[in-house]
Amino acid sequence: MNRIDKLFGNDPRRLLSIYFCAGAPTLDGTADVIRTLAREGVHMIEIGIPFSDPMADGPVIQDAATRALRNGMTLERLFCQLEGIRRDVDIPLVLMGYLNPVFRYGFEAFCARCAQVGVDGIIIPDLPFKDYLASYKDIAARYDLRFIMLITPETSEERVRLIDEHSSGFIYMVSSAATTGAQKDFDERKQAYFKRIEDMQLRIPRMVGFGISNKQTFDAACEYAAGGIIGSRFVTLLDQAGGDAEKAIRRLKADIGL
Repeated sequence: MNRIDKLFGNDPRRLLSIYFCAGAPTLDGTADVIRTLAREGVHMIEIGIPFSDPMADGPVIQDAATRALRNGMTLERLFCQLEGIRRDVDIPLVLMGYLNPVFRYGFEAFCARCAQVGVDGIIIPDLPFKDYLASYKDIAARYDLRFIMLITPETSEERVRLIDEHSSGFIYMVSSAATTGAQKDFDERKQAYFKRIEDMQLRIPRMVGFGISNKQTFDAACEYAAGGIIGSRFVTLLDQAGGDAEKAIRRLKADIGL
């Protein structure tokens, strides 16, 4: 069974998914960060593929991507760093990146390599949904990869239901139409959006991302979804800790009440 399906199989709550950018702050630290996060009880990990124009990301993750590229991180180097990771790590691993590097690698070759090293899902924010349905859904399924789609407060009910019908794994519920970045709280409008989606009783589970950085935002995400995805705050803490993932995740868990 795909590890993402297994994770969500029993309607879990208060799941913590962590995003970090491969190759930052150090080129060769990717596998160590993954092992540390798994050991510290993180439920799922999103590994960012650095790209020069990450349009959905705020300044923290943009800076991490820039540093990773300067460090020499490439998609093939990332795959090499992931080889053997499944000897130590059982939790779901998701690659998150943009179309350009994936298409340059070749989409089917990318999926095949993901399956080879033990990746469970992929997120490509700038892949149009209609193109996914027409050309890429079947390829991802062939390699048992869950293709995670994003929704925002502006996504229509019709489109949400279409995504729910045709995507897999979980729905990435973006908290706002803005880029990634830490927020102190979620206002009433955002919480109304969470409630609206919850009331739709969708087929597949949801995780909330963008803006989660403290107990208040994490609790709000967990109230309306299976859990929260934290990126910018962890990337900041990892950088402040000089790449010490154990120190960074323990500080983050304390901040969000875990």
